[in-house]
Amino acid sequence: MPYPVVTPEPGVTRQVLSETPDMMLVAVGFAAGACGKPHSHHHVQATYVKSGRFTFTLDGVAHDLTPGDSLVIPSHVTHGCVCVEAGDLIDAFTPRRDDFL
Repeated sequence: MPYPVVTPEPGVTRQVLSETPDMMLVAVGFAAGACGKPHSHHHVQATYVKSGRFTFTLDGVAHDLTPGDSLVIPSHVTHGCVCVEAGDLIDAFTPRRDDFL
């Protein structure tokens, strides 16, 4: 079943790729300069940079990521990102983000 592409923030697109109650895989596209606003959630999140350049901030610490880089965001850690060069992320969440469905 294909999932719709949604626009949660200006310059950001998101599409659920697959999901079960225990895990979810999501493609997220960013235009240059677009932001993922700081937030936190109970899910553990892994992010893989498919293309582009991003600066992620986790608990106030900046991490510059380029294609092939990844990071794990622990549960309840405040995090966000700024897209430096347009690109795509692949995010995995455990458990599933029911708010994305």
